[in-house]
Formats: sequence, structure tokens, C-alpha cells
Amino acid sequence: MALKARVLYDFTSENPGEISITENELVTLFSEEVLDGWLEGENSRGEAGLFPASYVEVIRDHITSTTTTNNSFSPKPKALTPPHATYMPSDPPRGLGAGGGGSFHTSHGSEDDWDDDWDDSSTATDETHGSSSGTPMHPVTTSLPGRHSGQQQQQQAKSSLTVGRNLNRFSTFVKSGGEAFLLGEASAFVKDGDKICVVIGKHGPEWQEDPYPFTCTIDDPTKQTKFKGMKSYMSYGLMPTHTNVQVNRRYKHFDWLYARLVERFPVISVPHLPEKQATGRFEEDFISKRRKGLIWWMNHMTSHPVLAHCDVFQHFLTCSADEKAWKKGKRKAERDELVGANFFLTISTPAVPLVLQDIECKIEAFKTFTKKMDENIVVVNTTINDFARKQMTGFKKEYQKVGQSFKLLGQAFELDQQAYSAGLNRAIAYTGEAYEAIGEYFAEQPRQDLDPISDLLDLYKGHLANFPDIIHVQKGALTKVKDCPKKEGELRDRCNIISCATLAEIQHFHRTRVRDFRAQMQHHLRQQIIFFQKITDKLQDALHQYDEEQ
Repeated sequence: MALKARVLYDFTSENPGEISITENELVTLFSEEVLDGWLEGENSRGEAGLFPASYVEVIRDHITSTTTTNNSFSPKPKALTPPHATYMPSDPPRGLGAGGGGSFHTSHGSEDDWDDDWDDSSTATDETHGSSSGTPMHPVTTSLPGRHSGQQQQQQAKSSLTVGRNLNRFSTFVKSGGEAFLLGEASAFVKDGDKICVVIGKHGPEWQEDPYPFTCTIDDPTKQTKFKGMKSYMSYGLMPTHTNVQVNRRYKHFDWLYARLVERFPVISVPHLPEKQATGRFEEDFISKRRKGLIWWMNHMTSHPVLAHCDVFQHFLTCSADEKAWKKGKRKAERDELVGANFFLTISTPAVPLVLQDIECKIEAFKTFTKKMDENIVVVNTTINDFARKQMTGFKKEYQKVGQSFKLLGQAFELDQQAYSAGLNRAIAYTGEAYEAIGEYFAEQPRQDLDPISDLLDLYKGHLANFPDIIHVQKGALTKVKDCPKKEGELRDRCNIISCATLAEIQHFHRTRVRDFRAQMQHHLRQQIIFFQKITDKLQDALHQYDEEQ
């Protein structure tokens, strides 16, 4: 006898391979196996295809099988923390910033490894691997259903003719745990220390202010070796102000932390790490650029009232070279239950719920804003990078040509061998040298005023790449509330939690953006003033050379 299921919510197909189902309809299941949150079956109209597993409840011998509090069929992922996980980016990948591609691989490493070796079971996260963060990485979130390795995906494809692709139009909503939370399937014990408060500020929902702010400096990295010098790596000294105890971390440790944070906070924009590099990673320019990127990353982490005080970040900042302590904190982070749907259980919201219409207006306005900001970041970055190239090559070359021509003129004047022309000849030669020096000023200047802007734009490019998925979680919740008017009451409160968290993160983004761009533009203009003052001083010196008595 074919297995039947009763439909709990309307679902309208939008992609090939999906079928539409309506509330209270009986559908036939081809298999109970759930793939990426989907079941395969046939509706009452004889159409065969895929539909969301959480939209139906299975019926066995006329007895309803209820596995969750809302009686929906809610399969659990087979493995929450596999030893290796791979996220192949798709539509648009969370954590992969614009302008990049490829896949991001992460490894939890062996429990017997420590410090530099703990993650060496896979070189994918080491400094030796190619870049994974063109869109800054949205990493692997190993406990999110639907992010399977290539081998798992191949096995799934064999089990169904229609399951060989990225299926779910609610993929982010489902994988983030938003749907499971909204349907009442989240269940975990939340300690007082894990609670995250959203308050109503002057401009709407915002994260509760951090009562214990701190910062963290990152020293110039030092080159270290292991295996008797056979392998080299860079070690960064981190000094958080709330402990004043330095800890040393490799880039792969940042990488591991990043993956845990993205897994832990589905509606918080975790800043992207600077790119990896396969070759030249010990070159001075690359080391300097990476350190600057990590400083930006750390500043964004420590200024976020939620991220700054989460357990895994504090473990990363404060755990010294103690093997047992590190392993304990690492295992705790990788076994964290407050991920996915359970994350939303930690959110404490204001007593008065938000108005759905107001939420929609704010979210749409933010979508429009981020789209325009993203477009213009590309324009600004392209423009200033092109201008920097011109300064470093074209402007330098042209000023040096002028300087050389003046020096040649001075050499020609020296042939007159008149004593009274010596002062003029020296002045002309000095003018030539001044123009050559100015050419060098132009070549060096982008490091001072344009490169910092480009670094900031790269960081925000990553943030902007995060928000489509974050917004999709919130909009998925709103859509579910609208599509299920009979269950609106029980869904609205949970939707309010997701919306409060999303709007609080948007508010934090705006405040941080204003702070960063104000400070960076001030720095840029100050550096420009210093730059042109140097040129003016050099030309003034050249001018004074002609005032000497002949």
C-alpha cells in the first residue's frame, strides 16, 4: 500500500521538478527519504515531483505519525557535524562576496591535533590553499541540512531522477532553520548567558548595547616553522583589551572560527575574512594586506554586541597555549546545539510585537539600498584602483620624464663654463630632481589614501553578499504567515522574533557603515592634504634654489 501524507500548508511550485500542493490534500509519497528538506511524490492531480517535507504529515494505517510539536514531517539531518564538509556555492552563496567564486572547504581536524596541527588533516583551510572568499567565503555550516559533500550529492541523485540539482526555492529559509523554528520544531535549553536581547531604539529594533566593550589588536605576523623546518606558516599575535593577554593564531584558526560563527548566527552578517592565496603568501605585500584585512575583520567582530561576546569568539581570543583548554572549547563549539532553528530560541524581543506591514516596508527599503550600494561599491572600487595604477605607473613616469628633461637642460647649460651661470645650473638640476621625487610620491601615495578605501569596500562587499540570504530568511517567515491564515496566530509570534533579529542586524549594519565610512573618508582627505603639501614643499624648495646670489 502506497504511503500517504496530508498537506498542512499550500505550496506553489516555481521551479522545474516541483509540484503544487494544497492544504488538506492527500499526496502519495514515493519514498520517506528526505533530501535537502524535500520529499518526492504525486499530488491528487497525478503530477509527480518534489514538495517541502515540513509541509506535510505522514499517514500510516490511518494513524497520523507526529514527530514534532506541529505534527509536520520533520526529518533530522543525518550528521550535524561531519568530519569534513563542503559547501558548493549556489544561488547566491551566503558568505561568498561578489566578484569571487569557487567552493569553500573546511575541516574540523582531529581531536588529537593541537594548535598548528589540529586542522592539518585537510590543507583546504591552510594558507597553502587557493582563495575561498571572493564573496567572502560563506563557509561551511556543517550542521545545516542540505549542505552535503559531493559524494553525498551523487548518492542522492541516484535515488531520484529529479533530485540532481539545487532544489529548494526556500533553501536559505530551510537551511538556516527559519522554517523549522516558525513551525515550532525548535527545541533546546537556553541558558541566561546565551540569551540575545533585541530592544526598541530610536530608529526601531536594535541589539542591546554592549555593556563591556573591548577591542583587539593584531601584531605583525611572524614566520614560524614545524616538522623541523619542512613547513612554514605565519602566526598573528592577538591582544584583546579585556584580558591584556596575547594569544597566537594562524589564518586557519580564523577560518575555523568563521565557519562556526556563520553556522551559529543565521541572521547576523559575519564579516568575511581576507582572501586566501596559494602562492606568494610569505611576500611582504601580501602579508601586509592580509593583516590589514584581519584588523578590519577584528574591528567589526569586537564592535558587534552579539558576535563579540559569543562563546566561540571568546574562546578564540582568550584560550592560551593550553592543549586541553583549546580542545575542550573547540569540541564545545562544534557540538553547539543553539544553531539553525534553535538559534532563534535565544532571541529575546520587546513586549510589543512589530507591525507586519512596517517590517515589509523596512526590508524592501533595505533591499533597494543594498542593491544600489553594491552597484556603486563596484564603480568606486574600479575607479580608485584604476586611478591608483595611473599614479603608480603613468604619473610617476610622466613626472620623471619632466625631471629628466630639466636635468638634461641643466647639463647643457654647464657646457658654457661661465662662472655666473653655476647657480642657475644647480637650480635647474634640483628642479629636475624635485620632479623625479614627486613622481615617487605619486607612486607611493595610493598605499596611504586609496588602498585603505579599497580594503573597506571589500569588507562591505562581503557584508552586502550576506544580506540576501539573511533577508530571505525573514521574508520566508513572512510568506509562511500570509500563506497560512488559519495558523497565523501561532506563527506570528515566531515570525516577530525572526523579524526583530533581522531588523536589529540591519540597524547595526547602518550604524557601523556610517562610523566606518566617515572615519575612512576623513583619513583619505587628511592623507591627500599631506600628499599635496609634500608636493608643495618640494616645489617651494626648488623655487628657493633660484634665489641664490649669482
